[in-house]
Amino acid sequence: MRNYTVNYLFNDAPRTHAFELKQLQLPVHEAAMHLLQLHFGDAENGLIMPTADATPAQILEQAERVGLTQIRVVDQHIID
Repeated sequence: MRNYTVNYLFNDAPRTHAFELKQLQLPVHEAAMHLLQLHFGDAENGLIMPTADATPAQILEQAERVGLTQIRVVDQHIID
């Protein structure tokens, strides 16, 4: 497992979140998808989430539309 730290803005407010994932890398668009699920996964409006076949650019566009910007994967640690 790896622990990824992600810095981002949510509605212009700085935020940090750590994700524990099995994957070896965390591209920015995948971090954006995790953040969308974190902030909007419970939303009754399923239109907030990108479709399963969305491109990385479309995922980042959708994240920006709902206030998730300047997403940066800044750290990763291997967890034993």
